[in-house]
Amino acid sequence: MPGGRRGPGRPQLSRTMPPPLHTIGGSQSATLRQRNGPNTVVGTTPVTTTLITITPIKHQQIPDLPMDNNLIFEVTVFFYLVMALFLQYINIYRTVWWLPHSPATTALNFYLIDVHLVVFIIVLLTRRLVWKMIREFYSSLDVKAVLFWVAQVLKCVVLVLLLGTLIWTMVHMFLNNSVLNLLFLAYPLVSYFLLYGSTLEPDKANTEELHQFNTAVLPHHKCTLSPDAIRHEVDLLRFDFNAKIKQVLFNSMVCAYYVGFVPVCFVQNSLYFDIWWSCQHIGFVWLNSFVMFTTHLMPSKYCDVLHRCALHLGKWQRIDHGYSNTPQHVWSDMTVWPQGVLVRYNKGLYKAMGPQNVAYPADSSHARFYFMFHKPLRLLNWLISLQLSLILYQLYLLLRSSH
Repeated sequence: MPGGRRGPGRPQLSRTMPPPLHTIGGSQSATLRQRNGPNTVVGTTPVTTTLITITPIKHQQIPDLPMDNNLIFEVTVFFYLVMALFLQYINIYRTVWWLPHSPATTALNFYLIDVHLVVFIIVLLTRRLVWKMIREFYSSLDVKAVLFWVAQVLKCVVLVLLLGTLIWTMVHMFLNNSVLNLLFLAYPLVSYFLLYGSTLEPDKANTEELHQFNTAVLPHHKCTLSPDAIRHEVDLLRFDFNAKIKQVLFNSMVCAYYVGFVPVCFVQNSLYFDIWWSCQHIGFVWLNSFVMFTTHLMPSKYCDVLHRCALHLGKWQRIDHGYSNTPQHVWSDMTVWPQGVLVRYNKGLYKAMGPQNVAYPADSSHARFYFMFHKPLRLLNWLISLQLSLILYQLYLLLRSSH
């Protein structure tokens, strides 16, 4: 009433101060801000505003798809690369022996093929297979057992045999080829040292913290309400994913380089062959190897772990205009923000887009992680699309080919 005594009014929402905050899992509220400042935080309990109720994240269970073990995978990759190597030699040294007046009597010009180069490439292609066989054999042996020391002797014999074969082939190629061609053989070795240094196990070159996190074959996701724990898990998974991508890119590049590119480099200058067809073969080997290594290192279970973590991380979208009459809050790194809430962060306005949001609003790495993995089948669909496009293009080439 005008002129009357005013009673306690309804609390007004401030655009710079969040309303009282409560824990997600309990009924007791925990006041995070004191009177001496808007950024004074008491305790580390994960909190969220009471304006919008956060919907609990329910992860969908995916079927347990079978996976090939490392040894079977390496055997499969080895036979594929050997077959692709001989297909490249067919592309380069094939003849037209079926023509009536052709001087060739064989399907290939075998006398032009450098046998030492073929042996050199095959030995290099066996490096991963031999190393995996040794590791699989070691993992089941006790240090005090006799078989352990027998395995040590066999390992030394195998390494000496492989190194001796490489040296023998290098000597013969040095006598029959130029120094430039021999430098082409060492290019992947230089790239390896630039990427991994002197370690012999690039998959173990991660930090000790990541190794403890990834003690199993695949990392496991732990559902938690702590924003710091979620961001820490995202950083570990992002580091692990980048390390796996680096392995995939390097190994697929090595496969395409030695199987497709090196045989072309050692072709005689007087030999004429279909260069475009051989170059396409290099691309096919690289793409197929890329898909094979990606599906082995990043199976469906691994993609599901990344997807679950991305749902807890959330995403922020920057708002440049509008929403002037909507309540806005100061972003806090100890708050689990619900979907649709507006926060102020570094003089910018951001809107929460995920079901739960603990990511830094201006962190591009968090935004990329959420974009890549918030849909569980995105990575797998990309691989399927790549493989399907490759198959369709190969069928198109076969239809257009007259040979």
